[in-house]
Amino acid sequence: MSEHRSTARHRRPGKFLAVGLPLALTAAGALVYGTDVVPQRASAATTAAAPAWATATADGFASVDALGQNGTYGGRDGRTVTVRTQADLEKYATAAEPYVIVVAGTIMMNPVGKEVKVASDKTIVGSGTSGHIVGGGFFLGQGVHNVIIRNLTIRDAYQGVWNDKDHDYDAIQMDGAHHVWIDHNDLRNMADGLIDVRKDSTYVTVSWNRLSQNNKTFGIGWTENVTTDITIHHNWFRETEQRNPSTDNAAHAHLYNNFLEDVAGTSINSSYGNYSRGGTRMVLENSYFQGMRNPVIKDATATVVQRGNVFSGTSGRNESGGTAFDPKAYYAYTLDKAADVPSLLKSGTGPRSSIGTTASAAEASTKAAAATTLTVAKDGSGQYRTVQAAVNAVPANNASRVVISIKPGTYRETVRVPSNKPHVTFQGTGGSRKDTVIVYNNAAGTPKPDGSGTYGTSGSATVAVEADDFQARNLTVSNDFDEGANQSLSGHQAVALRTAADKVLLDGVIVEGDQDTLLLDTAAKDKLGRVYVTNSYVVGNVDFIFGRATAVIDRSVITLKKRWDGTSAGYVTAPSTAANRKGILIANSTVGGAVSDRTFYLGRPWHAGGDASLDPQTTVRNTSLSAAVRTTPWTDMSGFSWKDDRFAEYRNTGAGSGTASSNRPHLTDAQAADQEVADWLAGWTPTAS
Repeated sequence: MSEHRSTARHRRPGKFLAVGLPLALTAAGALVYGTDVVPQRASAATTAAAPAWATATADGFASVDALGQNGTYGGRDGRTVTVRTQADLEKYATAAEPYVIVVAGTIMMNPVGKEVKVASDKTIVGSGTSGHIVGGGFFLGQGVHNVIIRNLTIRDAYQGVWNDKDHDYDAIQMDGAHHVWIDHNDLRNMADGLIDVRKDSTYVTVSWNRLSQNNKTFGIGWTENVTTDITIHHNWFRETEQRNPSTDNAAHAHLYNNFLEDVAGTSINSSYGNYSRGGTRMVLENSYFQGMRNPVIKDATATVVQRGNVFSGTSGRNESGGTAFDPKAYYAYTLDKAADVPSLLKSGTGPRSSIGTTASAAEASTKAAAATTLTVAKDGSGQYRTVQAAVNAVPANNASRVVISIKPGTYRETVRVPSNKPHVTFQGTGGSRKDTVIVYNNAAGTPKPDGSGTYGTSGSATVAVEADDFQARNLTVSNDFDEGANQSLSGHQAVALRTAADKVLLDGVIVEGDQDTLLLDTAAKDKLGRVYVTNSYVVGNVDFIFGRATAVIDRSVITLKKRWDGTSAGYVTAPSTAANRKGILIANSTVGGAVSDRTFYLGRPWHAGGDASLDPQTTVRNTSLSAAVRTTPWTDMSGFSWKDDRFAEYRNTGAGSGTASSNRPHLTDAQAADQEVADWLAGWTPTAS
């Protein structure tokens, strides 16, 4: 937007903690998500008899009897407890006695980067595919042993800096632990490592995991001692740059049946694959390397024995040499054919619905009856080839959830979800939110094909959501309008996603464009429109988060980009909030990008249509601001002063933060207590379906 818009605000607060839960639950800090969800209750944790999978034991080096430990079996000798909150997860993970801990929903870590300290004799397992740890992970310290971490998705502690040296936020880190089994997890998008096996940790097995969207992926070592014994098998590395893994001073490193894939055309490129460093002795068998740069490298002091590996489209160093060891002298194992590894791991890695499910048969039956899934695939392998065709197939006034499952691909189309089709979910099915892209290039000034004028700002949206209770996950919505090539066109506002509905949940998405990327609107000026955006990326330059909705951007990355002509100047928000409603809240997030210092405002007031009755609001709190943010971060718009509306900060950090002044208002602690996520959502608990 620049001089346009269409658009809300509310008053009343509560206590902010995790993701806007009802006050009775906020202290626990959890939100239940996923396909095998156990309904959320106020009770802290439940106990149950241990299911059959809880008695599973590790293979590989984690199965070897050593250091007074007979294999790795986790908490099978203890009680089984089900947790749905960070508080309960920490309570049982740190306990002295053994436990099987079932994670039955999404737990948002607070603060971001929190690593739960796990004590010995624990199994931590996701309930079906619903167990998510978001914004943090696990830490296993010196001497911790007999730990199993299975069937979890651990994701999204990334802070917007690719080679991040300031945030040691790992999915799983161990320093001096032994007998650990990491199995069937989905690990991605962390600020530092996905797995760090450090400081002489040993007797470790890492199996059947999906590791993706990360830079420093899997590191092993960090001492001069040649101690670690580790087995790494049947793992899928995808869109990872380095440490795939990097194995430093491992006495015995057995890697087999892994799939390392560098996907062409993505923004993440491999720098190397398996690396044998220092005094490491590595045996590498029947793995498959697709498109990897430097697929296998070794130091002069290290050894690599290769057998039966497949290299397809790889380049650079592929090394072996020296003598290693015979893994079968330590444990039995069976190799799959290397040629079968890609298909085997694409279908078999990551969390499984059959492991750790705690939903009853009746609950599962009810879910199946209540939800309908429509599949979309460009190649014709789904029910529909376009997203809009699937939306069209949703019955008018549908009473229950319809999931539109969208296979990876680029869908160049505009999509509209009309107001009479509520309870719709767009679900990308790729390994990354970048795999499924809905994109178009209309702008406000683009002429309509029928000659009836131009689209206008709201009409330019690639995806327009007008139906309540809409959700989108694991995909990208983009507007790639080319301002430079269309300078003669009047109206460069180009919306990627427009919402004009209530109870909209966007989780794990990318919304990208230039001017007016994300329009958060309501169905009418007097209508409430609540939107919750979490674990996502919003990209743009001018007024690129705007509108009259009551909207929360939480635990997300807001990326600033230069204008079409290379200049660096812009505005993050342009709220058009109605009086007595809440506007835009940015919380627990990161604002930055490859732009010049002190060139971006955090916001300005948009009085749509010159409506003086509006009371625009943006609050930015507990957020890291880069030096791109101006020292006076708010500015006027179209004759309306920002000082007459509601713009404030609270406890922001980073080079772009600043002390309170008349030109930079900060909330007091008392005021901040009334401007938290729960207050914005006003009784709505976003729950993924």
